[in-house]
Amino acid sequence: MTINIKKCTIEDLRKLQEISYETFNETFKHQNSPENMNAYLEKAFNLNQLKNELSNVCSQFFFVYFHNEVAGYLKVNTNDAQSEKMGDESLEIERIYIKKKFQKHGLGKYLLNKAMEIAMERNKKKIWLGVWEKNENAISFYKKMGFDQNGLHSFYMGDEEQIDFIMTKTII
Repeated sequence: MTINIKKCTIEDLRKLQEISYETFNETFKHQNSPENMNAYLEKAFNLNQLKNELSNVCSQFFFVYFHNEVAGYLKVNTNDAQSEKMGDESLEIERIYIKKKFQKHGLGKYLLNKAMEIAMERNKKKIWLGVWEKNENAISFYKKMGFDQNGLHSFYMGDEEQIDFIMTKTII
């Protein structure tokens, strides 16, 4: 099994948009209206938005490759780039997106470990993420990886308010 990781650059913008659309649709399309899905995709993954995120020095994106094919990506945030005010001692995993055909190959764990490595390099004390309350597979995965639910926040899918569980893990 060949797994590699590569930090994304501005040259990866279109590929990042493509994989964002694909993975988000695969995961959430069947649980949301087409109108709300389209509204969210256009807001979150338009080229200007992704370019701004890629240009933010407090955010990092990494493609994960499985047998030399882009299989997904990781986005982590620190400091003011975090989607919630969790403090300077925290690192946020904003996205672990894996294409459906590459799931169940350990890539999520691989990306989670990469996030942990970044957090430790930056002397963070906590790693956290938000996960939709209806995404049972992800919640189970994060619990298995040592995360605990300790809060909630609102997430808007188009005009629909949804609830994300805030899950954290203390770094030893």
